[in-house]
Amino acid sequence: MTIEYIRYELSKHSAEDLILAYGKAGESLKAAPECLGFDLSRCEEAPATFVLRIRWTSTEDHLQKFRKGPHFPDFFALVRPFIEEMVEMRHYEDTGLSWSRQPHGQQA
Repeated sequence: MTIEYIRYELSKHSAEDLILAYGKAGESLKAAPECLGFDLSRCEEAPATFVLRIRWTSTEDHLQKFRKGPHFPDFFALVRPFIEEMVEMRHYEDTGLSWSRQPHGQQA
């Protein structure tokens, strides 16, 4: 598994614009078999900064299958306005080391 991290520092668009765009673009990610999941986080200390984390089956699947596949055009059309506000886009290898706890009273 590969994890792609995209960091945005918004200066031209509002946070609501980005969240709305990825809410819609997420449908293309959900439909793509190469995508294993995604989440978008907003920085508490710098509210115009966001990190998008997308889990892919592999970097090659992301670049060769998703980007050349049927789900990419709709996805890209929705996120294209934010490209200039992207400050990092990299692929990371999963090390297998992780741990998490559900907040008290919540189900996984």
